[in-house]
Amino acid sequence: MTTTPVWSVDPRTGKQREQVAVEATPQEVDEAVRNAHAARGALADAPARAAFLRTAADLLDGAAAHVVEAADAETALGPGRLTGELARTTGQLRAFADAVEDGSHLDIRIDRADASLSPPRPELRRYKVPLGVVAVYAASNFPLAFSVPGGDTASALAAGCPVVVKAHPDHPATSELCASLLRRAAVASGLPADVVSVVHGFDAGLALIRHPLVSAAGFTGSIRGGRALFDAAAARPVPIPFHGELGSLNPVVVTPAAAVERAEEIGSGLAGSVTLGVGQFCVKPGLVLVPEGPAGDRLTNALTKALGETEPGVLLDHRMRENFIAGVGERAALAGVEAPVTPGSGGEHTVGAGYLTVAAERLLGSAPGGEYEVLLEECFGPVTVVVRYADQREAGAVLGRLGGNLSATLQLSAAETEGAPGPASELIGQVTELAGRIVVNGWPTGVAVAPAQHHGGPYPAATSHSTSVGGTAIERWLRPVAYQSVPDALLPPELREANPLGLPRRVTEAAGAAGS
Repeated sequence: MTTTPVWSVDPRTGKQREQVAVEATPQEVDEAVRNAHAARGALADAPARAAFLRTAADLLDGAAAHVVEAADAETALGPGRLTGELARTTGQLRAFADAVEDGSHLDIRIDRADASLSPPRPELRRYKVPLGVVAVYAASNFPLAFSVPGGDTASALAAGCPVVVKAHPDHPATSELCASLLRRAAVASGLPADVVSVVHGFDAGLALIRHPLVSAAGFTGSIRGGRALFDAAAARPVPIPFHGELGSLNPVVVTPAAAVERAEEIGSGLAGSVTLGVGQFCVKPGLVLVPEGPAGDRLTNALTKALGETEPGVLLDHRMRENFIAGVGERAALAGVEAPVTPGSGGEHTVGAGYLTVAAERLLGSAPGGEYEVLLEECFGPVTVVVRYADQREAGAVLGRLGGNLSATLQLSAAETEGAPGPASELIGQVTELAGRIVVNGWPTGVAVAPAQHHGGPYPAATSHSTSVGGTAIERWLRPVAYQSVPDALLPPELREANPLGLPRRVTEAAGAAGS
């Protein structure tokens, strides 16, 4: 049988480093999924799940130097960035271990029987159960936090779902290393190693989404790739949930008052957000609405200065570099589009940061779907498009041309943040329809891992209304089941009257019952 090697490549040189694995055959994908499916019963042990997640975090931390070195060699993201990402990754694992022990994600609800109601209410007890095997598609730009040991994997395991990860080709060695640590952690916690496994290869990714024992999937990547997998998930004989984070422009609106008040601060802050991680964050601000006039000029002058002083950087792979150069070239060639700092090639293996600018009037004068529509699409890399608007009507019209986004940012003046009715409150309402996270007087890059976080949004930012970051990410891998008039001895332990597991629950008593 012919095998296709999987190589680790150095993005700083474009040269192959080492052969890491071979692409999985359909038979190997089938074996991985079946082994994962067989491990479901072991994951039903909540204390073992929590111990597993914490042990995985400890092993990753213990191997930090090796993990960071492997990831940097394959992504060029740098030890500082990757050290922080590893801390985020292990923090996620520990947070989901806490969630397993807390049990509130099970959303236990008990309604006592009440014959006095019309119609009468039977005894009902409801909680959530794991879906089954989850396919995770690793991201290119986060080799740790959104890949093999990342949030999709951690939340699925916390829910009690085994995981098969389709590794990203940009960091296969890092993926294999992290997978080995997670499998060691499983065994050390008394669980089968096959609660986590990794496969490589484009065809393996398709075989995975189509496998009849895969019950759900999580994805972070491009609109094109994510939509193809989403369609495949929906076309199965038994469709499955596909939670995809696809692409986002992450618009920023700078009000005239904010520009007058702190133009230079906003311009330099924007440059930092656009170039963070060489512009390879999914929440990079890709479209910025700036008012015309002297204050807007001060802002763009600060942006020009900051971006002009930014050193060229290395993208995750040479294909992305080529796409970035082609993408900014296509945009810059449009009539009326200027490049105060020209983005594009920064050398044989690097790219230079920059920005493009266009009048809102020019953009709005073009037909939807026409050649200027490319300015309203994500360009992966260190570039943003500044749209100069004359008034709030023009700014609102530009926002009205956008699809769904992960984030939307408003830069407001001190007076506008006081909440009086006016343009700022109207903008909040408009961007709430566009995005899953609204930021005021900050920048969207840097997504805190917290219980209240939401990392998702209307399509095409995501294919579902769930989040891939934060405590509620676990909800993607669970489904509710209600038990009606089931004798206590036959109920799952989580729902029994004595609450032997000590789980939080919401109880609705019958009318007239003691304590109601």
